[in-house]
Amino acid sequence: MRLYEIDTTQRRDVARFVRLPFGLYANNPQWVPPLLSEASKPLQRDKHPFYLHSDAAFFVAASGGETLGRIAVLEHRRYNRIRGKREAFFYLFDAIDDGQVSAMLFDAAFDWARKRGLVGIIGPKGFLQADSQGLLVEGFEHRPAVNIAYNHAYYDGLVKAAGLIKETDYHSGLITRQEGLPQRFWDVAAKVAERRGFTIKTFRDKDEMRAWIPHIGRIYNTAFMEHWEFCPVTEQELAVIGERMLAIARPELIKLVMCGDEVAGFVFAFPDISEGLQKARGRLWPLGWWHILRAFRTTKRVNFNGVGLLPAYQGLGANAVMYAELTRTLLEGDYTTGEAVQVEERNVKSLGDMKALGIRWHKVHRTYRGAL
Repeated sequence: MRLYEIDTTQRRDVARFVRLPFGLYANNPQWVPPLLSEASKPLQRDKHPFYLHSDAAFFVAASGGETLGRIAVLEHRRYNRIRGKREAFFYLFDAIDDGQVSAMLFDAAFDWARKRGLVGIIGPKGFLQADSQGLLVEGFEHRPAVNIAYNHAYYDGLVKAAGLIKETDYHSGLITRQEGLPQRFWDVAAKVAERRGFTIKTFRDKDEMRAWIPHIGRIYNTAFMEHWEFCPVTEQELAVIGERMLAIARPELIKLVMCGDEVAGFVFAFPDISEGLQKARGRLWPLGWWHILRAFRTTKRVNFNGVGLLPAYQGLGANAVMYAELTRTLLEGDYTTGEAVQVEERNVKSLGDMKALGIRWHKVHRTYRGAL
């Protein structure tokens, strides 16, 4: 068995890295394959905005012609500077159930980080703020939301064996049309909206959404700045995140809570096209695009990937307006189920509000930490 650092200028090396999960999960009915074209983007140093300010390395463990595991290790210099840290991230960890394989991968990641003067490591944590966080540790029987990680149950043991411990958990949960909201909640939301002047901004089409992306980026950076893991997105990163969002968005599902001309909060929902991605098997051609388009039109599930209030409007009742709009999104669309995606466990207020809406937590993703 040997360890290789991927040469990201070589197409064969990149393919070796991005194709590994397709074999590992070939017989798993829940795994949702990424499009190969999207999976390779973090390895494109000349195009991905992460490399304008930071660096990363990619390793695989192999025996003969078989790839047994992979890992990415990141030095996010902006995050470290803004947060006052000296930490690496690990990401895109996948491996067979073999402690020797995973130890080899983590040792390579640790050594790479130490050589850059870093003293700790956290992850899984990705290249962009919008990337999925953590390893799945509960809810393996459920299909993941779009762009959210799925992994085998044994991964938790492999990560702990590398000397890492829990940092925090992210909870995802389901709400169905049957739950609904008690009338008193609607009444409170309506009264707050009238008294405070809150209104809902929706979008006509994707062109209007595209014009608002720079403004949405400023809102996003403001809303989450106090979260422990957050690093404000750059203009170039926002462009990538925006195009990713537009690719799967339906304009009527993207809503802003307004107070006059100012944005107070947001509810970002997206059709769950995971079934189409499964049928596409990583490729748009020849028929992958058709399966994805069909899922986009016929899915009965919606993912809530962004729900938040700006700090200036917290404690003013805007949360009632925001969560009423979340529920309205489910009721007014042709959807039977919504999934609230990755709410961090220390965000006790949001967890409590969502539980009051009838959301049933059914998945947990975990991030880990270790000293180097």
